[in-house]
Amino acid sequence: MNKKALEAFGKQAAKSIKTEADLTDFRRMLTKITVEAALNAELDEHLGYARHEQSQQNNYRNGYSSKTIRTEDGQVDLDAPRDRDSSFEPQLVKKNQTRFTSMDDKILYLYSKGMTTRDIVATFKEIYDADVSPSLISRVTNAVIEQVIEWQARPLDAVYPIVYLDCLVVKIRQDKRVINKAVYLALGVNIEGHKELLGMWISENEGAKFWLNVLTELQNRGVKDILIACVDGLKGFPDAINTVYPQTQVQLCIVHMVRNSLKLVPWKDYKAVTGDLKQIYQSVTEE
Repeated sequence: MNKKALEAFGKQAAKSIKTEADLTDFRRMLTKITVEAALNAELDEHLGYARHEQSQQNNYRNGYSSKTIRTEDGQVDLDAPRDRDSSFEPQLVKKNQTRFTSMDDKILYLYSKGMTTRDIVATFKEIYDADVSPSLISRVTNAVIEQVIEWQARPLDAVYPIVYLDCLVVKIRQDKRVINKAVYLALGVNIEGHKELLGMWISENEGAKFWLNVLTELQNRGVKDILIACVDGLKGFPDAINTVYPQTQVQLCIVHMVRNSLKLVPWKDYKAVTGDLKQIYQSVTEE
């Protein structure tokens, strides 16, 4: 359907839409029509011939099965096509799938905001008129947690030319309170020159002792050598690095060096000094 046909369809449909509920019902109907058409097209592709066409194959259409999926606009009842051999595996809405993945994204977003399972259930009912069970929310969040744990423990390259080690202080919601947490980040540049986030760790605050644990974990995950470690000016940080990687050259991050230098600069000289520092750190050689 081209743009003009879509506009004509939209104008015709708009005549019967008077309220927000009408719009929601229209979206549900449109979802039903679109998904069912796509599923039938998938079955055509699977069988190798379209509906009502002649075929010598033994496998053929075998009616429909009722299916209910949860969407952002509530529940939608579908008539999913079947084949005689039960070999059809739809991709748009898979067998036993009961919701669109966009719902998972919203569940995870609400969960990341610190909402409880009960709050998420109530929110989906109020906003989308969709019934989601606490067990569904737990399955979604647990599936992501399992992926995070797998990502955190994945093996790493043996050598990284450069690894940036830094810590950010962020606000998170915990036990119905907003508190500060330290997020440790290790960003590596691999042999091919591509950046790779090696890991993230959370602690109460930043300290060289925790960085020692981070570096030990990187070593256990396969990192044998780091040529240059770029860090801030945390006391004891270089010693922690050299304890695990004694041959690594520790370099203070330019951004942190500039910030430290500007702490002693009066405001009236700030612009001139930053301009000079920029020329220094962007120069190709010492001269």
